[in-house]
Amino acid sequence: MSFVQRRRFLWILFLAGFVLLAVAANATSLSRLRFEELANQATAVARLRCLGVESRLQDGEIWTETRFETVEVNKGLIPSVISIRMLGGRVGNLHSRVDGVPAFRPGEEAYLFLWGREGEPFRVLGWSQGTFRIARDPQTGVERVTQDSAAAPVFDPRTRQFRHGGIRNLPVAIFQLKLRKALEEKIEHFGIGGGRANENER
Repeated sequence: MSFVQRRRFLWILFLAGFVLLAVAANATSLSRLRFEELANQATAVARLRCLGVESRLQDGEIWTETRFETVEVNKGLIPSVISIRMLGGRVGNLHSRVDGVPAFRPGEEAYLFLWGREGEPFRVLGWSQGTFRIARDPQTGVERVTQDSAAAPVFDPRTRQFRHGGIRNLPVAIFQLKLRKALEEKIEHFGIGGGRANENER
């Protein structure tokens, strides 16, 4: 293969990889859930504190079961201690990580948007999109909320650019107001309040 042919072949590989990346990014952006959609689709929303994490190997896959203590319930009914099972984790020298699946540490607190049918365990709705971690400022004591998915750039097919979205460093008090408003808009959307939810992005 001549130098010109090699260079042409490398360019073809590069362009093919770029197209695949754009397609994957575009699919991610299409599945992106707005905050109001998360609040409406979740069967439960709660502030939880991680108690412990245990990973097991099952049917060739590593699964992690995380136990949480319920600190505050904003929507739905959940027990005082719940377990959430997610794909990925570490067993011995084996490590499995699924992009977008949240992982937690004991003592960590987060607002989680949960989804589950009766008789089935809860799952985190939208994975990283339904995970809002709480961090406390050691100097001021102010608690702030950051959405896991805010750290990852999202491809915007309209502008053909990657952009960051989601909630970042929002004080807990403001987050609670935003959540309450989203839940109230769900009631209005179904006609109980006589209105319709605002469809604009927040």
